[in-house]
Amino acid sequence: MSDDFAYAHGRDDIVWMSQNTNHLPTHPAIEEAIRDSAASHEFNKYPLAKGLPRLRELILEDLGLPDFGIHITNGGTEALYCLMRYLQPAGSRMITSDPSYFIIHKFAKMGGAECTDLPIYGGTCRFDLDAVRAAITPETKSILLIDPLNPLGSTYPREEVRALCEIAREHDLWIIDDITYRDFAPEHTLATEFAPERTVIAYSVSKNCGLAGLRVGALVAPQEFIDDIAGSMVSDLGISIIGQRAAIAALETKPEWLPRNIEICSRNQAIIKRAVDAVDGAHLPVYPSAANMMVIDIADCGVSPQAVQDALLYDHQIFIRAGNYVSARFGDRFVRVSFSLPTPEVERFAEHFPRVMERLCDSG
Repeated sequence: MSDDFAYAHGRDDIVWMSQNTNHLPTHPAIEEAIRDSAASHEFNKYPLAKGLPRLRELILEDLGLPDFGIHITNGGTEALYCLMRYLQPAGSRMITSDPSYFIIHKFAKMGGAECTDLPIYGGTCRFDLDAVRAAITPETKSILLIDPLNPLGSTYPREEVRALCEIAREHDLWIIDDITYRDFAPEHTLATEFAPERTVIAYSVSKNCGLAGLRVGALVAPQEFIDDIAGSMVSDLGISIIGQRAAIAALETKPEWLPRNIEICSRNQAIIKRAVDAVDGAHLPVYPSAANMMVIDIADCGVSPQAVQDALLYDHQIFIRAGNYVSARFGDRFVRVSFSLPTPEVERFAEHFPRVMERLCDSG
């Protein structure tokens, strides 16, 4: 896999559909903020450890949680790493799904915690509430709610979020609300609506704002929880000041660029669906996706996801992801594609995907 990324990063003609990154045009104010920060040489000193006050204010405003605590982190991934080491000690248990964003599971296991990896592929592609209840033991500390879910693009209806919060309250568990793809969901419910005292939010501007390379994220939770965890955070000397300035500009201009991005993503999804429908045996388990990615099930095509990934990358410079990255049980059934890209790049995928599938099926 590392060779794939080395190959992709070494070229300037790659269609990046592999990491859910947002390649849609950025607002001019974001680029201006980056230039102004660099020109002022404010990167010569450590930034405020807690993050710029305006950034903290904007994130809490974005969530509608002005009274919550917040800790700015080097991307949402660092927030989740520190949270796992703090909340999931050795011998503890976390309710997780398969498929899922397995990096979080890895962080928990590094500290000796156990992940349940409840199977959710097929059907609603969400947690079964009875299965969640059955998986809870005295060692369980939290429920990992990735909503919308990477990689499937499924999202939880409001009443299911309420039910999960009720389960958490009943068993004195935390809800870890990873909302990285929230802005792509037409309707989204924060767990804080039902269990504000038991919810920790992992926040990121990587995917919605298109700032993945600048590494800006946050943990948002009751102030007492943030005060307790702050001492264990990696970013105690602050995070990239340029990234913070860019995030401030992105959040301040969000009403100007977000509707356009959502419209483009909706159009791109439809293009992908037409390409998938042209392949015998392939289908979309979740459509439309509530995130900026979806999975294409190719189990009935008789082709391995890795073969599809390799053919598209090395023959056509289109980088998608084989499913084993995000699922142990089901990874051999699907590939994941993201679509927060300029439409001509998605059309390039739509042109080559059916051809690649036909060629691989014939050679198999």
